Amino acid sequence: MKKLITALVLIALLVTPLIGQGRTESADKPVTIELWYGAAMTEAGPIPEDWVGFDLIREKLNINLKLSAVPSNPNDQDMKIQAAAAGNNLPDVFFVSRPVLLNLVKQGLVANLDNFYEMMPNRTARYHDEHSIKFSTINGSNWGMSVPASVEGQEALVIRKDWLDNLGLDVPTNLDELFEVLRAFTFDDPDGNGKHDTFGFGAFLENDATFKGYPGSRFWPIMGAFGVTGMWQFDEQNLGLAIYKEGFYDFMVYMKKIIDAQVIDPNWLAYKKDDFRAAWKQGKFGVMYEQWVALSGESNYLPFDLNFPEGEWVVVDAPMGPTGEQAVGSLDMGYRIYAVSQKAVNQGKLEAIARLFDWMGTDEAYYLLGYGTLGKNYVLDESGQPSAGNLGDNSFLGPIGQVQTQLRNNVFLNTDEEILVRFPDYVARNSKKAMSPLSYRTAMAEQPWKLAVGSGSMPVPSNDVQRYYEQSLAEFLTGRKQLTRANWQSFIDQFNKMGGKEWNDAGVAYMRENSLVQ
Repeated sequence: MKKLITALVLIALLVTPLIGQGRTESADKPVTIELWYGAAMTEAGPIPEDWVGFDLIREKLNINLKLSAVPSNPNDQDMKIQAAAAGNNLPDVFFVSRPVLLNLVKQGLVANLDNFYEMMPNRTARYHDEHSIKFSTINGSNWGMSVPASVEGQEALVIRKDWLDNLGLDVPTNLDELFEVLRAFTFDDPDGNGKHDTFGFGAFLENDATFKGYPGSRFWPIMGAFGVTGMWQFDEQNLGLAIYKEGFYDFMVYMKKIIDAQVIDPNWLAYKKDDFRAAWKQGKFGVMYEQWVALSGESNYLPFDLNFPEGEWVVVDAPMGPTGEQAVGSLDMGYRIYAVSQKAVNQGKLEAIARLFDWMGTDEAYYLLGYGTLGKNYVLDESGQPSAGNLGDNSFLGPIGQVQTQLRNNVFLNTDEEILVRFPDYVARNSKKAMSPLSYRTAMAEQPWKLAVGSGSMPVPSNDVQRYYEQSLAEFLTGRKQLTRANWQSFIDQFNKMGGKEWNDAGVAYMRENSLVQ
């Protein structure tokens, strides 16, 4: 027996180092992390396969990073994530909307991140304060890394001033005048090419079930004229879902008017974001709701400038409604959320994911993800700030350089200093017009906005309720269902029966509990 025990001890002593060596070899092998990201500028294209970050991350962090951009349209993003979830095929880390995250939490498909922040101290200190952590906290636990999404008040109604001038029209100030401009832009040949190939208004569906509502934010300036921008109303007099308000029905009537008059680009139901932006650059319509960088950033404006050197987009005030209402849109403090799949945790990848995101909190990552490679995509000016210099299209502002910085939303905080660096004044390449992106930003921020703080964290409806809500409004607008008072009330009654009233009541209760009522 003594000999047997001695032999077992000797075997254990010999095997233990081998076990340790096996773990070391496994640890030395790069960990593959699949990341689905929200691209900073979808029109620019995906991050190229020869991006220098891949090698740097592999060598420095021992991570083999695989990147894939989610679709630009929010609805398509949600569908992609939900389809992956249905097949239990979520990537390791992924960009996700809060409503979809809520469902994934219920399904047990995402990881609890309560203890994750201490694993990435650099990033936590730089990007995750109590507000960002609270945004993705559900039932007392945290399920996603949230960072501020964008600059507030960054969109507005814009119009082709050259078309107004060509037709001898003034800037519209109310809904009646807006309709007349839309009619003229559609039927009076505003570009003077002798063809019937333009429309007054252009848009696409950019909707959700928490903030933008249906048909979405691209119609907000019109909705604002009836006092019903966004999904929810936060003022005490109109508390609750916007569709219950008298102004929403009036908005639907006006929308039906411009659709029936054929003064809106008929592709608005089919366009994705990139299609919409390609269309205005091709001169398809002359009035739209657009974001200041997408409109006036140097590389974004270039195709329009090449096509229409005499063209000019200007910011105009939101139209005044019949009772004096006016708003260009709703304002909320938005966040971008990245979640970690439970599958990744089960595969032992959490530490590597923390290592990756902690690196994203360093200066090295800030400059690489935000501006690209020094000397190739940016230079440093006399004050040490990144600059495009004379790098042309390869700079972080150019069409080639932009693809190198598609992950910049993971590191930028949208401070005034960053914005000045990223969007300087420039001379348009073809027309030689002096362009100032920041002047567009200022004009848009100064528009009348309706506060809707807290929208992004509001309760969400069941899939059936959301589907009925969106499909019914679409049927009214497209004429499949006649828009009458009686039919509208029938819609509201059925909406309530399906759970709409319960959703509304839960939202009102949430507003009061969280001091969101204005």
